[in-house]
Amino acid sequence: MVRRKSDAQGDGQPRTGPAAPLPRIADADPTAVHWGRTRRLTGILLAIWLCVTFGVIFFARELSELSLFGWPISYYMAAQGATLVYVMLVGFYAWRMSRLDRAWIRENAGNRARDSTHAP
Repeated sequence: MVRRKSDAQGDGQPRTGPAAPLPRIADADPTAVHWGRTRRLTGILLAIWLCVTFGVIFFARELSELSLFGWPISYYMAAQGATLVYVMLVGFYAWRMSRLDRAWIRENAGNRARDSTHAP
C-alpha cells in the first residue's frame, strides 16, 4: 500500500492513485454506473463474437469431416451458423440496452425532480 504525505497528515484531501479505495456503487454517479454496465455488456458480447469467429475458423478442418445434406458442417457454420449468432448478439444487445437505458432514465428522473426542488 502506498502512503502519501497527505494521507499521513490527515488534511482531508481525497486519496488518488493505487492506494485510493474503490467507490461503492451506491456512492457512484448514476451516469458512471450506467456506462460501466454498458461497457461490461459490450465487452462480454465482443468476447462471444470473437470466440464464435475464431472457433469456426480454427475448427474448420475438424468440422469438415462432418456433413449435413452432403455439405461439410464447417460450410454451414461459416455461411449461416455464425451469421445467426451475430444477429442474435445484436438483438440481445438492443434488448438489454433498452432495459438499461429505461432503468437509467427512471433513476435520473428522481434525481432531476429532487434537484429542481432545491433550485434557488
